Amino acid sequence: MMEILITNKWVILLTLEVLAWSSTFFLLYARYGLKSKIWFKAATVLFALTGVIPQVLMGIINFIVTRKIDLFTLIILLLILYGFTLGKNQVKKMDIWAQKKFSTKQSNEKNHH
Repeated sequence: MMEILITNKWVILLTLEVLAWSSTFFLLYARYGLKSKIWFKAATVLFALTGVIPQVLMGIINFIVTRKIDLFTLIILLLILYGFTLGKNQVKKMDIWAQKKFSTKQSNEKNHH
């Protein structure tokens, strides 16, 4: 199992990043577009399962197997650092954008009816 993870670590990491960003967009859509607490909670869980948790685990597994801090481990550390610093600001900006986008869309739909 560990060998499969290490052999495919870059593909797994890229897939997790795509899923994490997709779940972030879905989270914002659930919150502002659907206005659904259930879908918002589901998106939050999806984000947790595709974001930081598996990335940290992949970094730990890679370190245990290779016994060194290699490029992969550094990339994981940078992604985590980004997530807790610049990434927070980007998500806040996306949140504001989504809020405006969906409130404008809904008010336009009401005006047309």
